Formats: sequence, structure tokens, C-alpha cells
Amino acid sequence: MIRAIIVDDEPLAHQVIEHHLQAHSDIKIIAQYVSAKDALYGLAKSTVDLVFLDINMPELTGIELLRTLAHPPQVIIVSAYQEYAITGFELNVTDYLLKPVSAPRLEQALNKVREHLVKPNIIEPNNITLKVDREKRKFNLDSIEYIEAYGNYVKVHQAEQVTLASTTLKQLSEQLSHSFTQIHKSFLVNKQKVIAVNSEFVELNTGKTLKIGKSFKDLSQTLL
Repeated sequence: MIRAIIVDDEPLAHQVIEHHLQAHSDIKIIAQYVSAKDALYGLAKSTVDLVFLDINMPELTGIELLRTLAHPPQVIIVSAYQEYAITGFELNVTDYLLKPVSAPRLEQALNKVREHLVKPNIIEPNNITLKVDREKRKFNLDSIEYIEAYGNYVKVHQAEQVTLASTTLKQLSEQLSHSFTQIHKSFLVNKQKVIAVNSEFVELNTGKTLKIGKSFKDLSQTLL
């Protein structure tokens, strides 16, 4: 299920998107906002996969909202103004739709969203390829100490280097279960890096310690 919000100061625009989305059962609207300012607060409190975003709104424009977000979810801009398209794509939006939105054009945009969300991380013997910014980057699994959840992204920790990759901890925990174990809702640890485990923490061979989540205590005890 793709969790989405609508941000537009025109109620009719909400109705049009909702109407078209009736044909797309995998898209769930979890919130609707008539101002970008309210949406900003909402995004800080919940995880969202997709934003339908208008441009011209009072107090805070859609472009200003995008620039405020350090790690925005996928965004489909829905605007009556074509002149912001270049700026939108420079901010890495998934698509830019002009009002009034047609069902075929929206479907095309949603297919781009789906392609991005379901695209698997590529696993080769002892390597995984993840999306970093706008490129694909290969990581040697032996070099990864642990992976940390960061909203719709993860932080890959390698010695003194930390890389932000576009995937989720849930996806990686399923794909890397042979060599990594989830010990917390925010941590996936390389089994080969673990040298000590107690009821509260896991210690790595680099000297770092990671907290064990309450629901992962039994699983963490199998690391050694």
C-alpha cells in the first residue's frame, strides 16, 4: 500500500485526485491539507510515500515546502502553472501534472511512483547495489557494520563513512537475512561484526554499541 497525502488549497483539486484514485486500490490517502504549512507539520509526524502537491498556496508555496524537506518522499506536483516544471524536476519530483488532471496522465505518474518504490535492491555474491542520490552504488556486505533506518531512507555505516541510500530497513531486513539481523526497529546489524551481546546492547568489533529493541531481544540472543 502506498501512503499518500494531498496538499492543495483548492477543495475541488482534492476531489479530482480522490475521484481518479478510486481506480488505484494500492494508493491510500492518509491525510489532506489545504496549506503547505500544515502539511509540513504532518510530514514531521508520519511516514508518507507520496505527496500530491500544489504550487501556489498562501504562507508557504509547494516549492518552498519541498526545499524545506531534507529527505522528501516522492512528489507529484499538480499545478495550473507550467512555468514551475523545471524547478520541480530540479528538486527531483517524480512527475509534474497540469490541472485539470486527467485519469490517463495521473495513471502514468503513479506508474513512475510504483516503479521507484518496488524496484528491488540488486544483490550479488557479497555485494548489494543501492540507490544513492541519483546513481546506483555497490556496497560490499563485509564492509557494512550496521544499517540504520532514516524515514524512507537508510544510513549505511561503514567504518567512518555513512551513506544515505534510498530504500527502507524493512526491505533490507528481508533481503539480507542471511548475513544481517534486525536488533531494533532502527538497526540492522552485520552478524560478523558482533563480538558481544547482553540484554540491552550489541557490541561490534569496532567498539560501537547498538541498543536492542524490546521486541527483538530473543532474536538478538542468537547472534553469538
